[in-house]
Amino acid sequence: MYDCVVIGGGPAGLTAAIYLARFHLSVIVVDHCQGRAASIPITYNLAGFPEGIPGRDLVRRMRIQAERYGAHLRISEVTSLKRNGDIFIATANDEFIVARAVLLASGVVNHRPPMSDERHADALAKGLIRYCPVCDGFEITDKNIGVLGTGERAFNEALFLRSFTSRITLIAPEGAHDLIGEQLLTLARYRIESFAGPVAGIELEEDKITVKLTDRVLTFASIYAAMGSDVRSELAAALGATRTAAGCVEVDRHQRTTVTGLYAAGDVVLGLDQISSAMGQASVAATTIRNDLCKQRIILRS
Repeated sequence: MYDCVVIGGGPAGLTAAIYLARFHLSVIVVDHCQGRAASIPITYNLAGFPEGIPGRDLVRRMRIQAERYGAHLRISEVTSLKRNGDIFIATANDEFIVARAVLLASGVVNHRPPMSDERHADALAKGLIRYCPVCDGFEITDKNIGVLGTGERAFNEALFLRSFTSRITLIAPEGAHDLIGEQLLTLARYRIESFAGPVAGIELEEDKITVKLTDRVLTFASIYAAMGSDVRSELAAALGATRTAAGCVEVDRHQRTTVTGLYAAGDVVLGLDQISSAMGQASVAATTIRNDLCKQRIILRS
């Protein structure tokens, strides 16, 4: 039996594993290798990397660091999580993993533009499709940018990006925009163009991306997909943990959920979806897990 099973091997899960292992606790990270961090071409927001670092390299380094201190890593997907008294039983590939505590760091899944996996990966690698203005808005400074989405989320994202460039176009993916009159007036006031869909196709070139509508073709240096995401919090819900209307796991200031022994950190909880934020939450969660386990059975070095 492990002291803690960490579900998710992104920055949150791996940071927690490093802390837990360095607390001399037994920890296993179960990761299905579909996290968002590893797909980031390069991040410049993470302090300590002035030249930036590709997401896959960051995750690889964190895995090495976690294993160096004794954490176990398993490539698999947890499909079931149950509680039996004071212990948890996670099922991954028909194998059972038993632990005294669980940290859920399973993140979210972006809603993607309509294109094949291969072309999407290519566009992401070239910076032609982006998902996080907070992460990489600086990189599109003064460029011609499209925002694919509608409703309040896309409206706010277009306004946010307007502080980086004067050339912003908001495109509804499927039909008419889901915007009220005041929002349309605000877009016009700040010289943000808007076009209705549907999007008939997306074409890639080496340094530009083209969005085809039924009545026009628009070309951009990059597009931001502001189409929402799905929070991977089903395992927490199955245990009865409280979630927000959007599906985020509710936690206290120590990253405890409403289920005793279950903790959550990273994009699966409500907050700023940033690597540094996920790491901070994970360090709090890991320390809380250590202290809560110690209350059950004092931890003494022999």
